[in-house]
Amino acid sequence: MIEIERLTKRYGATTAVDQLSFTVRPGAVTGFLGPNGAGKSTTLRMILGLNTPTSGTVTVDGVPFAGRPRGLRHVGALLDASDVHGGRTARAHLSALARGNRIPLGRVEEVLVEVGLAKAAGRRIGGYSLGMKQRLGIAGALLGDPPVLLFDEPLNGLDPEGVLWVRGLFRRLAEEGRTVFVSSHMMAEMEHTADHLVVIGRGRLIADQSLTEFSATNAETGVAVRTPELASLEPVLLAEGAELRRTEPEFGIVTGLDAQRIGELALRHGLVLHELSPRTSSLESAFMSLTADSVEYLAGEAR
Repeated sequence: MIEIERLTKRYGATTAVDQLSFTVRPGAVTGFLGPNGAGKSTTLRMILGLNTPTSGTVTVDGVPFAGRPRGLRHVGALLDASDVHGGRTARAHLSALARGNRIPLGRVEEVLVEVGLAKAAGRRIGGYSLGMKQRLGIAGALLGDPPVLLFDEPLNGLDPEGVLWVRGLFRRLAEEGRTVFVSSHMMAEMEHTADHLVVIGRGRLIADQSLTEFSATNAETGVAVRTPELASLEPVLLAEGAELRRTEPEFGIVTGLDAQRIGELALRHGLVLHELSPRTSSLESAFMSLTADSVEYLAGEAR
């Protein structure tokens, strides 16, 4: 379990992480979401003791990670798949990690097979694709068979088969009772991977909910209505407590009433409907809306 309490990190006048508090529990895949620059990587580095908090605390199974000897037995992490010595082979890289953490060298071959790199283990890492480096980084995280695992943007560079494999791996690790914490800036990615979501923006907590709760709270549901008599239908809907958001002269989205009730009201008032269909916004659009005020750089904005 990872416990973060009022965690803050400042770099001069810039606050990267601001009074952040949440808990990552075992037995589930927890997605760590936020726009680029939200403070996700800084938070992960503080969990691993690579950055020192300005204030607040972070512990892994009740103990600061920096105080643990042979850390790979306790926490496995993939932060930057490209941060490896390109002149080494994958086998040599993992063997060095194993020796430094007193992990049996036989474990190296096991994880190479698990991540699909057994045939490429003797090749220099500098010739690897990004997807192969991601697999190698995951192998390093798994090397010590740890109870806690952290992954920062683990699907970058993976092909569709690799993405499915990683999703299955995370699910299996969680089912084994491990703590699995996965950072991403893409809601569409986490929608297929995570059980629970922690969302931050500008270093602050925005949401800490199960995927189901996040969907129910943030995904907008409504009914699409198309009619040449929208102007006449609108006051009827408003009288019933509904809201109408027009997007075209004859088209709008109704919230507060279901399709059946809208159809009944239109029939009662003799209004023609050309379309009446329930709609739910995607979790990606819900995430974008929720974090809109936290995006550091917007395409097309003035510089």
